[in-house]
Amino acid sequence: MTALRPAGDFDRTYEQDMSVIRRPWQWVALAVVLLLALTAPRWGSAYLVSTANHIFYTIIAVQGLNVLVGYTGQISLGQAAFMLVGGYTSALVTTHLGLPFPLAVLVAGLSTGLVGLLFGLPSLRVKGFYLAMATLAAQFIIPWVSRHLYPDLLGGTSGRITAPVPVIFGISFGEVNNYFYLSLITLILTTILMLNISRSRLGRAFVSLRDNDLAAELLGVNLFGYKLRAFFIASFLAGVAGALKAHSQRGVGTEFGYGLEESIIMLGMLVIGGLGTNLGPFLGVTAVILLEDLAGVTGQRMAQLFPSQAARFLTSFRPIFFGLILMLFLIFEPRGLAHRWQTIKSAWRLRPFSR
Repeated sequence: MTALRPAGDFDRTYEQDMSVIRRPWQWVALAVVLLLALTAPRWGSAYLVSTANHIFYTIIAVQGLNVLVGYTGQISLGQAAFMLVGGYTSALVTTHLGLPFPLAVLVAGLSTGLVGLLFGLPSLRVKGFYLAMATLAAQFIIPWVSRHLYPDLLGGTSGRITAPVPVIFGISFGEVNNYFYLSLITLILTTILMLNISRSRLGRAFVSLRDNDLAAELLGVNLFGYKLRAFFIASFLAGVAGALKAHSQRGVGTEFGYGLEESIIMLGMLVIGGLGTNLGPFLGVTAVILLEDLAGVTGQRMAQLFPSQAARFLTSFRPIFFGLILMLFLIFEPRGLAHRWQTIKSAWRLRPFSR
């Protein structure tokens, strides 16, 4: 008699259980996705390439927020302000010190990580709402410093300085079709970094702090040390994203989108994508940016249909639309799109007995 095999796909070794890419077809799918991404500037429209570039560096910032909020359970409302620090640092070191772009991005990340440590110091004594207020201080202090201190260096009251065009090995990345590759390569590197952190002792310590910090401390986890590490990693990635954004927009300043609204939107992106998952930042950022663009187009159409209310539709439709989407996700899909994707995958592995 032929031995019956269980339905579905099951891991038979520890290596299979720990592997990120489990099946041969997933390697093929990854190769196809990378091929499409690398050739996108050749076949994609200007809107597609510029939007993808925006999505790439925003994902990097939300990956940092995911380490702090998703894995460690700390609240932060200052991620956009840390991006501002990274943008200023990269622009200054490339302009005045002549550092090459890759080194400038690294310096921007490290300097922003150090700034993040300062605002992470209260995390040992406060948590929840009180920690949110402590990180909110960064959203007011950093822009104030950029406008009132060192006016000759940081642009004075305008708070705006120019970020030079990146040049690597004599190749200029001024066009968005070329700059696209810088954001893509950086995103690949940060994604590999996040995958390794989430599967390491450091990542498990972060999760233990989130689930029960008292139990984690009894098991030997240094609460203050690991919380500061989480703030450093989150700020480091925010600084890298801020540097990419600054050079992409040819400038950095408080009017370029580094305010409290941007910090809240990034937190909403993480909630929609899925807290504490590596896939969450990708799904959340992509969904929100595309939905915001859809809301902008819809608002313009509504303004054309109702000319008397055109101003209201153009200015109010997008934030109302984002708030509605976030509210619906919190009600019907509180664990985010990544959880829904995991549910679909689990059902597929147990086919034909998914229920």
